[in-house]
Amino acid sequence: MRQPSFHLHNVRLRNKLLMLYVLCVFIPILLTNIIFYNVTTHNVERQKTEDISLNLDKLKDDFRASVDNAVGISSVFYTDSLLNEVLEQRYEETIDFVRVYNNQVSANVNKYNSVYSEIKSVQLYTSNPTILDSGGMHPLTDVIRETEWYRKLQKLHREGQPYPLVTRSGGSDALFSGISIIRQLNYFDHPSSFNKLLKIDLNPDAIKQLFKNQALQGKLYLLNGEGDIEYTTDTQVDWTRGHTNFRTVPVPKDGMVLERTYTVNYLQGWRIVLVSDSHVLDAVRKSKEFVVYLALVNILLPTLIIIWISHSLHARLVRILVHMKKVKNQNFELIGEPESKDEIGQLTREFNRMTVQIKSLIDDVYIADIQKKDLELKQRQSQLNALQSQINPHFLFNALETIRMRSLMKQENETAKIIKNMAKMFRRSLEWGGDWVTFRDELDLILCFLEIQKYRFGDKLSYHFEVDESVYNCKIPKMTLLPFIENASIHGIEPLQGQGTIELKATRMGDLLRFTISDSGIGMPREKVALLNAYMTNGDDVSEHVGMKNAFLRLKLYYGSSIDVRIDSEDGSGTIVTITMPVQPNL
Repeated sequence: MRQPSFHLHNVRLRNKLLMLYVLCVFIPILLTNIIFYNVTTHNVERQKTEDISLNLDKLKDDFRASVDNAVGISSVFYTDSLLNEVLEQRYEETIDFVRVYNNQVSANVNKYNSVYSEIKSVQLYTSNPTILDSGGMHPLTDVIRETEWYRKLQKLHREGQPYPLVTRSGGSDALFSGISIIRQLNYFDHPSSFNKLLKIDLNPDAIKQLFKNQALQGKLYLLNGEGDIEYTTDTQVDWTRGHTNFRTVPVPKDGMVLERTYTVNYLQGWRIVLVSDSHVLDAVRKSKEFVVYLALVNILLPTLIIIWISHSLHARLVRILVHMKKVKNQNFELIGEPESKDEIGQLTREFNRMTVQIKSLIDDVYIADIQKKDLELKQRQSQLNALQSQINPHFLFNALETIRMRSLMKQENETAKIIKNMAKMFRRSLEWGGDWVTFRDELDLILCFLEIQKYRFGDKLSYHFEVDESVYNCKIPKMTLLPFIENASIHGIEPLQGQGTIELKATRMGDLLRFTISDSGIGMPREKVALLNAYMTNGDDVSEHVGMKNAFLRLKLYYGSSIDVRIDSEDGSGTIVTITMPVQPNL
């Protein structure tokens, strides 16, 4: 059969190591870093965008709150019947107007300047010729009628729009002096009414302070419904005179543009636009540099380590190969290499040993052959013994399982349950690795034992567990509590004439575990209790209760003087065993 053109066995060890590095280290690290780079930069950019969006939303809400305050004030004037009467009244003498103004108008017109810091002034305009130009009240002159804001207001009035006009205070031809809310006071109008206007100017410093938000890195633009700039923080745009449309403003290609649009009727179409430059994404670029540096470290460091390890493997294997070729030519030169404990070092030692043995076989081949066969025979015998030692426990498990299945087939469920508990106890005692188990495993073993005892005693025996949730996963020495439970069952409950109960309580108090095992059995005389406590304290020997004695000895070996075991009992009053031990840290 023709062998495939490529086979891994035909690749040299150095090339295999190179393939191992490229396929298992370099490519996975490269892909991992690319994914990590994309995910990290995306998350940083998304977080930065979210932060800017939140601040932009706050700016939008704050500006609208300022405008809403002024609109609310305008609504108060709009529905003020007393003010309407003052503006509609014709005054025969100047003193009449002054008296009415001081008594009914002055306080209402001027009070809002001190209450709202964003309100610069409140101005009233009327075509009533008998009203003086003073104290926030002005005649509606031809100069006012020529202003842009007046023409816009009249357009709204002709269109039947009831909401106020929001526009730049100084008009399109004047320097920026804030934002004005202008309203036609026509709520109580009748055919002979005068033309009455309310103009509330917002403080330009308050607007500048509002848009001077350090958290928003970029240039802010406040646009009206036509897209003209009403205010901006961009110092390179000459927007204070005339109409400057936002479409004429250059936007950087690598920047970011976010905008928030108002939908309320008096700000319909107004927008706040943020144009960020490349500095906003500096954090993203810094994260990119960090990812690149991390990728270089992740690639270079494993590369150097693999080169170092591969050199250690390749050089020594080549040396062994060279000496093997010498052996083929009957040159039994040993490899003179310092002692090493890895597999290649073991291979080197075995090669040297093999070389010596091959050389000795020339002189004594038969003796070496006999010794080799004897060694193989001993190894096979040891394997057979090990196999036999494994058969017996498995045979017993299988036998118990067979008896349990037979009991189930005969509907002897209680017998099957007891056999299952016996097999479980036997298997658990053999399979537990190490000397430490969780309290949950110990409790499972105790439950199996008590179920077997309950099968023996019937209703004579009952048991109850009370365990803190934090105790279940605590580590304790194996078979710590079972001897005490067994002692309570055999020496306490079994001789009892009536029913008996075994209770187990497990609690945790800081760094201490406390187990209380109590039974309602026949109890013990005080003299025997004193002897047992003396043994638990001083180690005085006792002839009975060997299981409890061995359990205490094991606890003493594990915990030393930190273990405390106390026994309380009287004749006919049952027995209480209290075991206190420190919480064992994770093993």
